[in-house]
Amino acid sequence: MNGASREALAAARERLDALTDSTSVDAAQLADELAAVTALLDREVSLRRVLTDPAQAADAKADLAGRIFSGQVSGATVDLVAGTVRSRWSQSRDLVDALEELADTADLTAAQKAGALDDVEDEMFRFGRIVSSSTELRAALTNRSANAQAKSELLRSLLGGRANVATERLVTRLVTAPRGRSLEAGLESLSKLAAERRDRLVATVTSAVPLSDPQKQRLGAALAKLYGRQMHLNIDVDPEVLGGIRVQVGDEVINGSIADRLEDAGRRMAS
Repeated sequence: MNGASREALAAARERLDALTDSTSVDAAQLADELAAVTALLDREVSLRRVLTDPAQAADAKADLAGRIFSGQVSGATVDLVAGTVRSRWSQSRDLVDALEELADTADLTAAQKAGALDDVEDEMFRFGRIVSSSTELRAALTNRSANAQAKSELLRSLLGGRANVATERLVTRLVTAPRGRSLEAGLESLSKLAAERRDRLVATVTSAVPLSDPQKQRLGAALAKLYGRQMHLNIDVDPEVLGGIRVQVGDEVINGSIADRLEDAGRRMAS
């Protein structure tokens, strides 16, 4: 993706992260619903062109998406799709590619929450090696004349009960709806997404008052440098913190004022 689409995808990823970081959101359900929206917009060229038309107001496009998908998918999915179509896209197909990536990322997030992301990444790698070593299997999975149900049943016989449910879902979606990708390219893309999820940390930040955008940026940058990995901030406000903040990254808890912690992080990075 180029230009506007790249920025729109980055914003969509942030919205997805914010949703899936919530324990009340079923990431696997979100993946299913995003995949359904992807399939619809992939078929309905005129609709996706309307939803990405730069001449249309962002609110109008979001309202249209809300009317189309409300009642068909969950409110979380409607909100995510509506927010995504508000952005400017360089090409209408970029929107569909982005939603497909969000669906895959949601499934990987579900695996991550279950502590199975490493297994999923390994299983996709091994599946790719199996396919590359079997001309007959690859032909069956990529045969354009075979229907999706037949391919799904073949994958179920291969992966059902032997691989993580997220692996089966991701591979089945790729095989039954490749959208022009080769099987190898699709598996490589999924592996990259899994690696990105594995390298991401979530910091839960509790502060006495809402943090300003510059404070969030400074804190996020300091934590990312401190831990050497991408950092997503979940911020809660609790007046009992008494003017300071509490940061939890995994099992590690950091207490102190914003200025003190940033200064300390800087000293630790310099040492």
